[in-house]
Amino acid sequence: MTDTPSEPQESAPRSAAECAGVDPRLLEILVCPLTKTTLRYDRERNELVSLAAHLAFPIRDGIPIMLPEEARRIDE
Repeated sequence: MTDTPSEPQESAPRSAAECAGVDPRLLEILVCPLTKTTLRYDRERNELVSLAAHLAFPIRDGIPIMLPEEARRIDE
């Protein structure tokens, strides 16, 4: 009997960011364009949050929009 190669099985997403179509490696290197501080991924709103700048940057079609004029002001 000849072994046939099995089809590769899809693995589960590694993170919430991948579920939203955002490359987690990209999230690791992105920083706030104003403060240069790290960003927190908000899975529920699908945005990147800069606590230092009090801004939330939207993610559209898997692409973070890092323009301050496109960001939502947050009061935390």
